[in-house]
Amino acid sequence: MPGLSGRKAEAARNDRTILEAARDVFLRDPSAPMSAVAEAAHVGVGALYRRYASKDELLRTLCGEGLARFVAIAEDAATVDDPWDAFAGFVTAIVEADVHSLTVQLAGTFTTTAELSALAGRATALGNDLFARAQSSGALRNDLQPTDVSMLFEQLAAVRLGEPERTAELRRRYLALQLDALRPGAATTVLPGTGPTSSELGRRWQRR
Repeated sequence: MPGLSGRKAEAARNDRTILEAARDVFLRDPSAPMSAVAEAAHVGVGALYRRYASKDELLRTLCGEGLARFVAIAEDAATVDDPWDAFAGFVTAIVEADVHSLTVQLAGTFTTTAELSALAGRATALGNDLFARAQSSGALRNDLQPTDVSMLFEQLAAVRLGEPERTAELRRRYLALQLDALRPGAATTVLPGTGPTSSELGRRWQRR
């Protein structure tokens, strides 16, 4: 890796291999054992446990990476002047980064930490700011709530068909449809009920 050499570079590459393998394994089966991750990463179980002392620690690392990616995308979108372009660019980048696939699968499967909670709070605040900017400018329909966007992310994360390229293509298709539906001109009736509350979303992260 750039800026690293020798053992540190090798360790960083090995860690990336483990995390990518873990993501694939747990997307398929959140209950999979650590041995399945070791097999997918082509490392020994002992070597895996030397890097991650428990499955919880590995899951927290994966979740933290996803949240950090979400924050980086939102911070980048916040620099865009046009409120709709900022919001639509943010939503598109989140879907393309596939951040929410793990959210759907891993919520409630591990014990969270104060650090992860703080990072999640930062992610939520940034997303809400982008939403508020777009809605106050008249670019988003008025009957939407910020938490509705979380549900849209999860709906798109559930689209998984065939090879990764086909899945990405289908997600882009339905994302375009959803973005059109968020515009004020698309509203033909008031949305029924209310969006999920923050408490409802948060309860899913309580360990089951």
